[in-house]
Amino acid sequence: MHIENYKTFSDLVDSQSFSRAAKLNGITQSAVSQQLRAMEKHFNVLIVDRSQKQFRLTREGEKIHESTKDIIHRYNQMISELQEMKRVISGTIHISTIYSIGLHELPPFVKQFMLEYPTVNMRIEYRRSNLVVEDVLHNAVDLGLVAYPSKNRQLEIIPFAEDHLVVICNPQHPFAEHSDVSAGELAKQRFIGFDQDIPTRKATDQIFRDLHMDIEPIMEFDNIETLKRAVEVGAGLAIVPAATVQQEVEHRTLVKLELRDHHISRPLAIIHRRGCVLTPAMKKFIQLMTSGLPEPGAKKPAAAKK
Repeated sequence: MHIENYKTFSDLVDSQSFSRAAKLNGITQSAVSQQLRAMEKHFNVLIVDRSQKQFRLTREGEKIHESTKDIIHRYNQMISELQEMKRVISGTIHISTIYSIGLHELPPFVKQFMLEYPTVNMRIEYRRSNLVVEDVLHNAVDLGLVAYPSKNRQLEIIPFAEDHLVVICNPQHPFAEHSDVSAGELAKQRFIGFDQDIPTRKATDQIFRDLHMDIEPIMEFDNIETLKRAVEVGAGLAIVPAATVQQEVEHRTLVKLELRDHHISRPLAIIHRRGCVLTPAMKKFIQLMTSGLPEPGAKKPAAAKK
């Protein structure tokens, strides 16, 4: 059996979907089925219990899957170690990220990384938070970028930054003349929020509950860009990460206000499957994200003379 067969089989078990396994490996669903039958013929056992409506492994299939994961892990570890021995930083990094991080936090890191490692390819997908986690758990991507990361025994969580949340309004709004606003004043205003299952919405809802405030958004959106457009046209106020509105504030299409007496921060993190092998390129990218970017014009420390 080839390592590619084991990889396809592992993806099939993790995703429990022939179509998803096919997409992850760039083959057809028919090819996935053929590879599964070839494995069953090779080991002379039934791997998938076809009498069940849902995807389910037989006892023999579970044993093969357990061993397959170890084989793939050792293979990936060998490739990574060989690249490190040759000091090779190449390959592809596949990232799944929520919109606010991908559109506003990530670009300068990607730009700097590509300048330093031009032979690395980067694939970036913009997803809802729960789908980013699914992508990582199902091995559809190498790394995920999320806000308010939830603990999960299958995930490694690496904090890299904290967002400062601010109130935004239309320039014609009465609040636009102020630099800050109290939480109590927000209760009297039309409020625009993220969808209820988005972590930032959950965090702001908790803040309002702690303050004994009953605020029901008049509009809800699943991403930062559409939410900002609604505020720009005067539909209401919103609480968003400060980094996501820098351009609009500079162009005076939005006004940013601090929430008086309440500093709200939003933790951001990199996630990957616990125990997965990180390639040299992935390690370098994580190192860049966690160390932050140098100030514009700043120079790297000179190498010590031997």
